[in-house]
Amino acid sequence: MSKGLSNKLAGQVGEFLVCAELGRRGLIATPFSGNVPEYDLIVADESLKTLPVQVKTSRSHSWPTRADHWINVTLIEKKKKQIDNGNREISHPELIYVCVALAPSGSDAQDRYFILLKKDLQLICATNYRAWMQKHNWSRPKNFRSLDNRYYISNLEDFEDNWDLFEKQLAATNNKD
Repeated sequence: MSKGLSNKLAGQVGEFLVCAELGRRGLIATPFSGNVPEYDLIVADESLKTLPVQVKTSRSHSWPTRADHWINVTLIEKKKKQIDNGNREISHPELIYVCVALAPSGSDAQDRYFILLKKDLQLICATNYRAWMQKHNWSRPKNFRSLDNRYYISNLEDFEDNWDLFEKQLAATNNKD
């Protein structure tokens, strides 16, 4: 199986695992076939209030992202450096993200779920990128234009099995009506 197909399949597995877990918790969840910008699932409660949800799945201990999704970064060509212009204003900061860490096939380990808001993930990703770039004086060693960034299970542990966030967000939605 090619790596691209393998990554796609891992993403699909993560989405279905999240749907199944939400179903166990009394919520209706459905994924979309195809690419819907910003979210992968719709979750509904018994009163038909809905939430969009973004699912990120990893077969390792980290997830890739791009720094410029979270931070305003300027590239200085002459100096081969990057400049941090502060956090980016993100769309939908209250969007729920579920980061799924798939257990290795054939192991006794369990899949792990980390549930947080997009604004929480922005803080984690921005902090990680800044810490790494400060060690390198904001000049990436191999390719100064690279905006590759990662976040790790260790960054997400406070959000592990935070399934109550769904009920809180749905209750907030119910209060708006």
